[in-house]
Amino acid sequence: MITMQQICRTYDQGETKVHALREVDLMIDQGEYVSILGPSGSGKSTLMHLLGCLDTPSAGSYLFEGEEVGHFTIEEKAKFRNRDIGFVFQRFHLLPRSSAMQNIMMPMRFARVPINEQKQRAADLLERVGLTDRATHKPSELSGGQQQRVAIARALANRPRLLLADEPTGNLDSESGRQIVELLEELNQEGTTVIIVTHDESLAERTNRVLRMLDGRIASDGATRQQA
Repeated sequence: MITMQQICRTYDQGETKVHALREVDLMIDQGEYVSILGPSGSGKSTLMHLLGCLDTPSAGSYLFEGEEVGHFTIEEKAKFRNRDIGFVFQRFHLLPRSSAMQNIMMPMRFARVPINEQKQRAADLLERVGLTDRATHKPSELSGGQQQRVAIARALANRPRLLLADEPTGNLDSESGRQIVELLEELNQEGTTVIIVTHDESLAERTNRVLRMLDGRIASDGATRQQA
């Protein structure tokens, strides 16, 4: 599904060059459940941004289902993200004045899904994440865990092949975090490829494969005890 070869990402900060990623090689198959683990500054977030086409590599090749996507134009990246990738962020990024259902429908509007299908798909997703009774509630009327479930439902709205989650439990209490992790596991068991960026060892151990980042490189890549 994903093949990265010799991926580098360098940022210019005045006269200084910051090497965020250095010659990263990575392959991820359809249906895998992967965590990217590492300390602050290790390159894990940069790698996620490149996987999600939120950024462009300075060098190297990124193939998604055999198509070179790493150097897409801005318009091509936007279309690719909306069609193939779902994003879940630590801070939810929900529209504050829109209801849960309206937030979930938003990606479908950009994809020009017919309005009746938008509503039906959003209703199905709200049921999927256990929030049917919160369809008309705005984010301020939802708990952190409920907001994250809405964010996951929104990420699934266009039926992506890849779900990227950046510290998805970082702003949640332990019980809400547990529920989100279980939901991600269920989605993976149903066939969605899930990649989680985290600094939480216990969360990483619940995935099937852990990539450990250090100084812009993949320091290790192996199965967890759960998979072994």
